[in-house]
Amino acid sequence: MDSKLSSEILKNFESLFESKENYDVIIQVGEEPNIKEIYAHSLVLRCQSNYFRTAFSSNWAEKIDGKYIFKKPNISSHTFEVILRYLYCGQVDLSVEKNGLDVLKLLISTDEFGLHTLNEHLQEFIVNNQKELLQNDTVGILEIIFQHESLTTLRNYCIETICQEPNILFGTDKILKLPAELLELLLKRDDLALKEIEIWNNLIKWTQSKHLTIDTDTSKWNREDSTLMGETISRFIPLIRFQDITSEDFSLNVLPYEDLLPKKLKHEILNSYLNPSTKRIDLLPSRMAFNIGKIDSLIINKKYMPLFASWIDRKNVAYDLERVPYNFNLILRGSRDGFSASSFHNKCDDKGATIVIAKIKGTNKIVGGYNPYSWSGNTNGNTNDSFLFLFDDYRSVDTGNLYRVNDKRYAVSWKNYYGVCFGYNGRWADLLMYSDGKWSSFCTYYPKIDISHHFEVDDYEVFNVIKK
Repeated sequence: MDSKLSSEILKNFESLFESKENYDVIIQVGEEPNIKEIYAHSLVLRCQSNYFRTAFSSNWAEKIDGKYIFKKPNISSHTFEVILRYLYCGQVDLSVEKNGLDVLKLLISTDEFGLHTLNEHLQEFIVNNQKELLQNDTVGILEIIFQHESLTTLRNYCIETICQEPNILFGTDKILKLPAELLELLLKRDDLALKEIEIWNNLIKWTQSKHLTIDTDTSKWNREDSTLMGETISRFIPLIRFQDITSEDFSLNVLPYEDLLPKKLKHEILNSYLNPSTKRIDLLPSRMAFNIGKIDSLIINKKYMPLFASWIDRKNVAYDLERVPYNFNLILRGSRDGFSASSFHNKCDDKGATIVIAKIKGTNKIVGGYNPYSWSGNTNGNTNDSFLFLFDDYRSVDTGNLYRVNDKRYAVSWKNYYGVCFGYNGRWADLLMYSDGKWSSFCTYYPKIDISHHFEVDDYEVFNVIKK
């Protein structure tokens, strides 16, 4: 439909919404003493919402003097007015919704009325514009979200945010108020970025908060105390990756609670410390946070990963090693897979975002770059997120220099006769790998890198950058 025609129709419905002419529905919203009556038209509500269609076609809706009467004490007048305007005009002005909780209440109401399109729109809005909601009331927000199955987008965002930034919840008093079901959900996650001993310590505090009359000193527990604590914590024990707790931490923080562990599990854990070659059974695999300090590289070490991640996310300070939000998976090593352009394309094309690292021959310098897109025939710049870097000494992460692209149209290029290609101008590039494995660097669309125009490399590596 032509936009001019549709806008005229919507304008007429907006006039009807404002005037309430010939209304036949009275909605009483709010609770005493703040009940407000809102007027509407059953035909409009019936057309736009399955909730109202069902209500008007059954005995559910009360009718007095020819008008339907609805009582909605669980919804504020402001929230219902916003929903009503959407039903009449297809409009929701979220720019005036300054309070994140009001948006959340609106979202919950759209779930009740079966307004799926608006529901998904509001979830995306909260994710993109109301992130402080989770910071302010983590437990309350989680409880609300998990009461509504349709809030998938928001639920996934909240869980992923907590896994990436566990200090929002763990290590605070908020964890003590978390319902068992939500705590269990979080402890099941492999991407929860906490040391396992920290997870255990938080679990103990949570368990103790359920039995405030039991002494925190385990030496003072009687059999009844151990039984009560054991019953509370038992569902969580299988979710702890004890293989990632050091023997020292186990001795200091876990062994005092040995009565809470199944005897078989305790025996396996102790045996593994005495005999490291012993394999434990019935334990979940290590979380990503445990493996984050490992990187398959002959050029760099784990200290580079937080720095690369902060450059990708445009952070002024490097991430903590345990909070790095990306995995860096090796997909090519020159000394293993070859130095030709064809080997580069065979290993790296269509793999998503990548970081390239090359050790310059005869020096301690490493040079490289980040491509946020796949290397493919469609790659031809158009990104401000690409960057190059140079480390004067590969043994020290503190010697790094960052170079962000000046003209996003030429940030990265795919050429079948070249390998790595950043800032190509038709002849030269800021960083270019030729088909024979030799490299060059000429200032084109990035700031000038302080290296030779032509150079060879001892080795180079390409890592897939994957968001956790």
